[in-house]
Amino acid sequence: MFRIFAAIPFQAMVRYIYQYADWPRFSWDDKVFSSVFGEVRHLQGKMAGQMNALGFSIAGEAMLRTITMDVVKSSEIEGERLNYEQVRSSVARRLGMDVAGLLPADRKVEGVVEMMLDATQNYEEPLTQERLFGWHSALFPSGHSGMHRIAVGGYRSGVMQIVSGTLGNEKVHYEAIAPAQVKQEMDRFLEWFNEEAGIDPVLKSAVAHFWFIIIHPFDDGNGRMARALSDLLLARAERSPERFYSLSSQIMTERKRYYEVLQRVQYSRGDITEWINWFLHCLRDSLIEAEHTLQNVLTKAKFWRIYDNSGLNSRQRLMLNKLMDGFEGKLTSSKWAKITKCSQDTALRDLKDLMEKGIVFQDKKGGRSTNYRLGFIMDDEE
Repeated sequence: MFRIFAAIPFQAMVRYIYQYADWPRFSWDDKVFSSVFGEVRHLQGKMAGQMNALGFSIAGEAMLRTITMDVVKSSEIEGERLNYEQVRSSVARRLGMDVAGLLPADRKVEGVVEMMLDATQNYEEPLTQERLFGWHSALFPSGHSGMHRIAVGGYRSGVMQIVSGTLGNEKVHYEAIAPAQVKQEMDRFLEWFNEEAGIDPVLKSAVAHFWFIIIHPFDDGNGRMARALSDLLLARAERSPERFYSLSSQIMTERKRYYEVLQRVQYSRGDITEWINWFLHCLRDSLIEAEHTLQNVLTKAKFWRIYDNSGLNSRQRLMLNKLMDGFEGKLTSSKWAKITKCSQDTALRDLKDLMEKGIVFQDKKGGRSTNYRLGFIMDDEE
């Protein structure tokens, strides 16, 4: 686990990428990743075509799920767990979607959602210092990162090191650009970011992510903001604010490799081929995973076409949607009662009604307590 410290004596004579004379003139070998780059562009086009062919409600459901997972997983990469239902509710409200069972979200969740949606929904807007400061303020509405007070809505003024290990035995993984140079470095980054020509926006997404991480301009939140910048440029690449795949979810799956590649390439003389190659493979895998998710959304839409007029109450609708969205663990009547805030007797009546309608079945492998499964999905897969 990486930890951020404001100032620790520099421990080793290392030379980082930004300390070479030609910084930030990045180079890469196109031939190494030309094949996966082609795959990514093909999958992006295929995904856009599939989503355009879907009805508005199905596409909206897919987009809601994708953005929710993107927000949740981007925070989880940094070791912070957000409440999935709060994130989903916040995203739905901000997109003006009519979704049942919306929950109030705390300020932290609202701030992360605000940043992520501004990046993708307003992808055509220029990236400015003020916009970045707004994102940072939204990420840390209390002015604290955990128990520590940090500078919010402005570039860092202290030394930034990423270290691991116990106090007195720290290992420095990275020391970012000196605070006095951050403003100058960010001005150069923003000028490049807003340039219209010169590089495919998918490749630009990879470069921007790495460059921003190397500068590490804020006291905290740099990883989440870097991923938001990648999402912004991917939206530009597709010329659409609609998001149907989550890069952050795939990065979370490959988190160890993510940090390993970043750490290796930070010592290069400017050649970032390894980073771009890894980034594109990760992006490709996120697009492939999105195709599987789309099938789940289509199955869910098919379910509601069949059962929408079956006289289901609000508790049943809530729990059925949870089951189709990937309910963790086994469903029992006690879990039903707790989640829907009803009595055990009411939960049993709800479940019995669903069983009579052929929607839910008792799991014969239930063990000591009776478990239930969604028969529609299981039968559809078998």
